[in-house]
Amino acid sequence: MKSEIFTFCDFAQESGGKLTVVGTFDTILARTFPCTHPQLSVVIRIRFNIGEFTSHDFRIEIRDLDGESCIEPISGTINVDGAGNATAVSHLVFGINNLRFNSPRVINFTLYIDNKEIDSIPLYVRKGKAIKPMSP
Repeated sequence: MKSEIFTFCDFAQESGGKLTVVGTFDTILARTFPCTHPQLSVVIRIRFNIGEFTSHDFRIEIRDLDGESCIEPISGTINVDGAGNATAVSHLVFGINNLRFNSPRVINFTLYIDNKEIDSIPLYVRKGKAIKPMSP
């Protein structure tokens, strides 16, 4: 198994096997701290090989660089069925609301499947001004 997509975004949904991802990012800019980010989505697309078609436990741990947990882990079960194909994909889409940051930092989101680390991505929280769109 391997992750094909692991990202943060403004909006995501899975419907009928199709994944919609809007506004992917890896950095949150805040003018002052502490701050609260109102909403973000975590999106993961995992590809499984035919020998892996079964149920798998997953867990996403969210920790800062010191190893301190930032929020409770996200966990559940994925049921993989290839429907006659040699590989199959599963989508995990989670919304996180009101994520609070006391200071600039890096937070790692780490995906475990069956207690094995599969992938990890950083979320950078920095002090700065939001980038404004250019005027015509």
